[in-house]
Amino acid sequence: MSDLNSLFSRQQFFAPIKDLSALRRTLQALPAGDENAASTAAAREEILTKPPGSLGRLEEIVAWLARWQGRYPPVMDDPQVCVFAGNHGVAEAGVSAYPPVVTEQMVQNFERGGAAINQLSAELGAKVTVVPLELAHPVNNFLHAPAMSEREFLGAFQSGMLAVRPGASILCPGEMGIGNTTAASAICFALLGGEPADWCGRGSGIPIGMLERKIEVVSEAVRLHENAIVDGLDALRILGGREIAAMAGSIVAARLLRVPVMLDGFICSAAALALHCSGPGGLAHCMVGHSSMEPGHRRLLAHLGLRPLLDLDLRLGEGTGAVLAALMARAALRCHLGMATFAEAGVHSGIER
Repeated sequence: MSDLNSLFSRQQFFAPIKDLSALRRTLQALPAGDENAASTAAAREEILTKPPGSLGRLEEIVAWLARWQGRYPPVMDDPQVCVFAGNHGVAEAGVSAYPPVVTEQMVQNFERGGAAINQLSAELGAKVTVVPLELAHPVNNFLHAPAMSEREFLGAFQSGMLAVRPGASILCPGEMGIGNTTAASAICFALLGGEPADWCGRGSGIPIGMLERKIEVVSEAVRLHENAIVDGLDALRILGGREIAAMAGSIVAARLLRVPVMLDGFICSAAALALHCSGPGGLAHCMVGHSSMEPGHRRLLAHLGLRPLLDLDLRLGEGTGAVLAALMARAALRCHLGMATFAEAGVHSGIER
């Protein structure tokens, strides 16, 4: 019953998005963070029993949590992990090592608790929220038509918004969808340019011949639709998938609900890029958990000016890198709150303050 009540409250908070123009207006008016809470965290870091700045980015993480939760001290007691799943018509173009039926099979695995994301989420203390999105009806093959109509896109986006739990201490969005690295590559090429090969990697482990086909598909799709792509939302609708749109929706909802977001790999970051290109500043509440093995991911993060916390050669997706980084965030907060100050420990700081 509590889950139903929570969903009802979210439906009240997030009125249906009428059209893309309304969504664009929302992205231009997202709330700012709480600088007082962040400053309080930074002030405590300065008097803990360590040289100033010696915990590096762990100190940055705590201030970020405080700023975007809007409180000091921040907490890490109620993390949320959301895995969004969707199927792609472009999979029929020979760009993936696996057939689309694997998406549904993996959703069942998530729901049974048998995937990597389930094990890592358990360590974080989070239950995985699985959001399958019309798996029996893949989005259009974008070699022939836009992946989604405006209505389909907004429905998927809103599904992502409604998945975010008010009061969550952090959101780790992830995805599952055969063919979705091709969609992410096309989004990045459409929005950032360069060469198609700059954005295409081997995804789930495709052979070189299939990679060459993937590059051709991305090039052809962007050439077909480039005149219709004005901003990131256009690229997301025309070249993306329901799960990528839903991840973007969850990122926006988290901002509105004061929930900091730990981004995952290439596909999740492509969803974030679409938001950035439609409303600069819309990713201020996000950190990037890791840099994946997909070659386009580092280029994308460099464009966004976001530095990943981890570099572990991951290429799984599912939100795994985000959850690993959230575990680091929990450790950072524990250190921040548990350490003694110089005064409490009776230790001379060695610095005149």
